[in-house]
Amino acid sequence: MVNENSLAAALRDFDATEANLAKLERLASEIRSLVPDGIVFGRNLAYDQKCWAFDDILEALPAIDGWKPEVEFYDLNQIAQERIDAHEIDEYSILVGQEEGLDAPATAIADYRHRFNRKRRRLVRDAIRESVEAIDRLIGSLRGHMALTPDQKIEDTQWQELADRVQELDTLLGSAAPRAKRWDLFRRHVHFGWVSDLKDIELRDWPDVKRQVLAENYGEDEPIPVSARDLGELVARKPSGPIATKLAWDTLSAEEFERLVFNLISGASGYDNPEWLMSTNAPDRGRDLSAYRTVNDSLGGVQRHRAIIQCRHWLSRSVSDADIATLRTQMTHWEPPRVDVLIVATSGRFTSDAVDTIERHNTGNNALRIEMWAESHLEMLLARRPDLVGEFRLR
Repeated sequence: MVNENSLAAALRDFDATEANLAKLERLASEIRSLVPDGIVFGRNLAYDQKCWAFDDILEALPAIDGWKPEVEFYDLNQIAQERIDAHEIDEYSILVGQEEGLDAPATAIADYRHRFNRKRRRLVRDAIRESVEAIDRLIGSLRGHMALTPDQKIEDTQWQELADRVQELDTLLGSAAPRAKRWDLFRRHVHFGWVSDLKDIELRDWPDVKRQVLAENYGEDEPIPVSARDLGELVARKPSGPIATKLAWDTLSAEEFERLVFNLISGASGYDNPEWLMSTNAPDRGRDLSAYRTVNDSLGGVQRHRAIIQCRHWLSRSVSDADIATLRTQMTHWEPPRVDVLIVATSGRFTSDAVDTIERHNTGNNALRIEMWAESHLEMLLARRPDLVGEFRLR
């Protein structure tokens, strides 16, 4: 028996609601198609029956935050009479209003669909994140099978667990989330389960799928709450006083800090292909960020450097030289391709020993460059991105 407070029970209600919603979308289109183009009097039983069915299904549709559509359909004789009146008094605004009224059911259902998709995304957000992490962990655990010949079947119970997790992720995404270009190939490779399939999954399929899943999971089109009701009134009050330049880092969780940095590099010029990286091989099982830094040299041409960003949301301690040594070692988990730049982004600071270690490293004969993005550096960057400051409630 399914626990009524479980995610499975909630998804069951969302699935049933979506089934009714699909019926309403179909009926709205069919009802509109049954409206005559000209002036036609008389009853159309098919039109009436579809209107009645629409009303019945609409009644079963649950409210979203206390709201649900209210829909009324025209009587066909009323439509014909309004068209006659519009021609007789030469008032074509009547026809404009009638067309809007005929389209109103489909518009109301489209509004409900928008709210429904937004609520469902919020419902499954944490579960999607957990599924992505589990798939990452399983792919990492299965990596040892790559030493076998490509045409060998992988006989490992973890492969079935991987297949189950992929199916779970597909279910959680539902109908509203677009699938990545390699999604079908990903599912196909998981189904067959050869060593060659595992290689395709790790190197091609999963990076593409994961990047889109995580990007869609946070709903970039969702509104940010604003306390002011009228910005004009706010300005008219002539507010004054000191401006807080120190950001409220303590309001963020570790995951939100990672997402903030991800959004920062995603919107920055010169940074391409940002993505989340997850690994169980790293000592801290960290979720790092990856991007390609593009430098356009007027003489040497375009150069691309692969950068890994390690996020450390530390408020009570600074990044030490020992931490730098550990982070530097972790770069091997993200190769190939080669890592050119390691960026350590922290909401805190770096110890003097850590700064010395990084400076010595960068002046030595090392291909890897290490950069420090401390609290003060991030605050400087975010001063130019008030949209992110507002989205993450940092002021």
